[in-house]
Amino acid sequence: MNDEGDVLPSTEAIEPTGIDLLSLVASGGKFMIPIGLMSLLVVTLAVERTLTLRESKILPRKLDDELENQAESIRTFNPSEAYQVCLENPSPAARVIGAMLLRTGQPLGEIERTASETVQREVDQYSSPIRWLNLAAAATPLMGLLGTVWGMIVAFHESTTLTADRSRSEQLSEGIYTALVTTLAGLIVAIPAAILAQYLENRVIRLFHMIEQLAFDIAPGLTRFAGRRRLDVDGTMHPMESPPASQVAIDSPTPPPPPPPPRPEKKNRGGAKAG
Repeated sequence: MNDEGDVLPSTEAIEPTGIDLLSLVASGGKFMIPIGLMSLLVVTLAVERTLTLRESKILPRKLDDELENQAESIRTFNPSEAYQVCLENPSPAARVIGAMLLRTGQPLGEIERTASETVQREVDQYSSPIRWLNLAAAATPLMGLLGTVWGMIVAFHESTTLTADRSRSEQLSEGIYTALVTTLAGLIVAIPAAILAQYLENRVIRLFHMIEQLAFDIAPGLTRFAGRRRLDVDGTMHPMESPPASQVAIDSPTPPPPPPPPRPEKKNRGGAKAG
């Protein structure tokens, strides 16, 4: 049994030292520079797309409520009033509905096709920045792997010139430790980028699906104007007038000329002479 005056041996010397983040980043070398730039790109795009893809900016509540109220009755739906609502609430939803309303007087299939094409254009516009997140998620691990491979090559090359106070295994382990830093950094950037890209893509699909559903709810209210009235860009309704007869004559294709009459057969001048 130890006396009270005995002092237990200190264990501080055998505790492993912690990993300093700054020194870890610095040990990655020049390959950490493109990975760092990719991380800034991911953060910037994530913040910008999250603020842009808010429902209040894509499909404003006032626009949605007023158009839904007007679309409840097909017989009393007024395209001119709906178009004015779109002008007062500029947004992707207003552009889709406005493009569809300008097709008033056309068949229902043409109106719905216009709405679908406009939605697709808006989706492409709002999804294009997200493709950079997908690029970062795919390219950053490869950058980290490139740094690791290069670090391994350097470590094995330096192991051929050993100093007297260091063993081969010690020098290799230090080089491999440094080389793996770039792979770790690449994965730290790539994994959040992939998650954010998938989240934002699903958000775009959900928001524009709501816009497309609103457009298809409004479209039946335009069927009673087919072939009768049209909507101008200033928001006024006008009757659809048939073109004048002179314009119809100009637009109609000219019939081909009649074929020439058949030529009469020529008589044989060199007939047989009488004996």
